[in-house]
Amino acid sequence: MIEHQMEDLVHKLCYVSTDYNEELSHFLDWTGLEDRDYVVQYPFTEHVVVEKTQEELDKIAERKKESGRRLQEQAAKMRLEKLMKKEQELEYYKDLQQKLPSQTKKETRRLLEAEDMKDEAHLDRRIRDLERSIKRSRNKDLGIDETEENPEEVTFPMLDIPDEELDEAGLKEKRHQRLMKSNMEARQRAKAEKEAEKARVEEEQRLDEERRENDFEAWIGERRAARDALLQKIKERERLKADLGNRKSLASQMRMKTLANLAAEGPKKRRRGGDDDDFGADDNDWGVYRQVATGEQSDDEEEEDLSVTLKTLEEQLLQYDPEFTREHTLDAQSDWTKSLVHVFLRGPWPFDPESQREAHQIHLNVERIRVPEVVFQPSIAGVDQAGLVEIAADILNQRFTVEEDRTRLLKDVFLTGGNTLFKGFDERLRSELVGVLPTNARLSVRRAADPVLDAWKGAAQWAATGSELATWSISRAEYQEKGSEYLK
Repeated sequence: MIEHQMEDLVHKLCYVSTDYNEELSHFLDWTGLEDRDYVVQYPFTEHVVVEKTQEELDKIAERKKESGRRLQEQAAKMRLEKLMKKEQELEYYKDLQQKLPSQTKKETRRLLEAEDMKDEAHLDRRIRDLERSIKRSRNKDLGIDETEENPEEVTFPMLDIPDEELDEAGLKEKRHQRLMKSNMEARQRAKAEKEAEKARVEEEQRLDEERRENDFEAWIGERRAARDALLQKIKERERLKADLGNRKSLASQMRMKTLANLAAEGPKKRRRGGDDDDFGADDNDWGVYRQVATGEQSDDEEEEDLSVTLKTLEEQLLQYDPEFTREHTLDAQSDWTKSLVHVFLRGPWPFDPESQREAHQIHLNVERIRVPEVVFQPSIAGVDQAGLVEIAADILNQRFTVEEDRTRLLKDVFLTGGNTLFKGFDERLRSELVGVLPTNARLSVRRAADPVLDAWKGAAQWAATGSELATWSISRAEYQEKGSEYLK
């Protein structure tokens, strides 16, 4: 944007507010914002998106389906090849297993080493693994979900044999079976705990539904109170993060104090047999990690749990509480499009970053009254000087002490200059001057016919026809001698 374009926008869209502070406080309110927000559209080149016809879309969808079918066929073919290979390996190893009893120990060792196996137990494990893998593959092809082995089908015969009756290979196999049994029992315990937890949750839901049906008002009150407590906890965590980012905050100072105390303690000499310092015996001992952790190192899992719990409570309130609407949820209150910054930048409309049209727009709202207000309040532009009304009030009340002179001046307050062209300038100046003048003072304000050039035309006319030009004008020599601030 070049300078004359900015000036054109100022002259066309800006105006002087009769009550600046009051209007500014409500300027970005949603009510009526469509009328107060002006959109300046700049030239842009829209990205041309070639839209496909329905026939082309159908062909693309058909090609995708055909490609998916081919991939499924290829995957099925590969699974079948792997399954056939495993079945061939299983048949080969079973033949080898049947052949070993009739062989000598040396020949048996040679046959096993040729297959990279240490002993017959290794061969047995390989056969069991292949049988289990083949069974899973077949069940998967048939659509049978087999997530856990049937405990009755899995046996561990080596665990019942004493160690004294086993050789080295038998002991290895026994340790392997003991490990497999431990893993299976651990999976069974985890499955049982999961089912118990599921049953507990279902029971809590049932009791909660009974309480809601029997005492609805108390149930709703509990949900509201729980939501308020969660919101307060989330705000406290956010505030703590912000405080930890500020070195001068109390939270940051306490953290540094804790770190200094931990560093000052230093390592202690331990006596023989005194390696245990009892740290962690008290649950409060672990609080030191929370005290020294920064905001970025906070417990993300706890934050996620808080968010999930809050969403659950809000969904229940949305479903059962008639006074709780979607606008009351935390997501709606945190929506960027509802924020003051979005309203200032984009007005009351949503913003699409992919749109070239919206990317080449400027929204003017509060600037429409802030720019002309600089004449009355120069401080908002960083200028440390009095405004127009303050200067006028000082001239009228301090310099014109004679009542007749002040009355004569107030009868004809003449407005000239480009800033007087702003809409509402006359009314604003008149209303504020009335506030600083005596009660019975009569004020008359009029505007120049050509405020922009009126002062220049008057000076030009006076210079061309006035006989006093030489008396009041300053020569070049006087200017160079006495400076720019010299006046006759």
